[in-house]
Amino acid sequence: MLLKRHRSSEEELLPHDVIELILERLPVQALLVFRSVSKKWKSTIDSRRFKERRLQRRRHSRGVYVLFLCVNGENTLKRDDNRVFSFGSSVARTGRIPNSGPLFCYGSCDGIVCLYGIHTPSIVVNPATGWYQNFPLCNYQQLYIPRFDKKDVNFPSPKLGLGKDKLTGTYKPVWLYNSSIFGLENATTCELFDFTTNAWRYVVLASPYQINAYHKPVYLDGSLYWFTDCEEPKVLSLDLHTETFQVICKAPFAHPCDPRQLTMCILDNRLCVSEKKWPTQVIWSFHPSGKTWNQMCCIDLTQTFSWFGVPKFALSPIAIMDKGKLLLQGRDTSHALVIHDLHTKSYEFLFKPSRPVGSVYYFESLFSALSN
Repeated sequence: MLLKRHRSSEEELLPHDVIELILERLPVQALLVFRSVSKKWKSTIDSRRFKERRLQRRRHSRGVYVLFLCVNGENTLKRDDNRVFSFGSSVARTGRIPNSGPLFCYGSCDGIVCLYGIHTPSIVVNPATGWYQNFPLCNYQQLYIPRFDKKDVNFPSPKLGLGKDKLTGTYKPVWLYNSSIFGLENATTCELFDFTTNAWRYVVLASPYQINAYHKPVYLDGSLYWFTDCEEPKVLSLDLHTETFQVICKAPFAHPCDPRQLTMCILDNRLCVSEKKWPTQVIWSFHPSGKTWNQMCCIDLTQTFSWFGVPKFALSPIAIMDKGKLLLQGRDTSHALVIHDLHTKSYEFLFKPSRPVGSVYYFESLFSALSN
């Protein structure tokens, strides 16, 4: 009521472009309240231009934000559901999304988190605003479910990807899977969900290589990325605007290797890959201008032994927090989370979740998958 009472005088005192600059600096929950101040404020806050500007400001003015998301369908809160960790201007916190069944947390894009299940519809959700939308099973899931139920799954299952067409702002969930598993002719099959029609469709131009289905795809700057299933692993990209595939480069390790010892991630807004070769795991950062890989760091796995033992698979880098703190987790979502200081080369236990969590690099935003 106080905001409405003083609305006219405030708008007379401040030009609207100044008000916009102030609004861009506010947290999401405050903006959801301020939408009711006036039609003009609501129109501004709901506009795609404002949402994009605010998100960019948050990315440049604050540190990294990480969300540890509990998604196993339990309705009761536990101690780990309300943890907050601060690293300078970076923040990591635990949270949960109520759901009717177990889901796997894929990752996030512009503050929208994507989750998927075996038998249940997938979901995209904005934890900051509470917006969410389910979308139906794709053809791949319908082919996979009978085999899963019969325990005929002696092959790695691919993971759902989520990214954005940078030119149109359209969000696109993507399943890319090896066709031969289901007796299909082409090397891979790609299905993409269209939120405007609420239906899946096929991407006509298939990938030139089968993918390494042990790994989830990662999103960066308008493209999704996978490892190829080759003797010498390559990095495959899907441009989400043109919907075309290309091999962007060879991975920095050009020798036969166990695909479970590889990881791909986004760190410091760069595409990164790593390989575990006990007793170390090396992380490389890709520089697209020269198509070169530079070593970012080397993880001494003997110093993480008390938390992970000799890890069966490569550790999963989540994000680089403020002051050079690299957040790591074991490949299993119930494994401990550990901080590696890139400067001092030291390691510090963060916490072990009481139940599985999906760890995602995340920024609070006003976006939904149906944003204009």
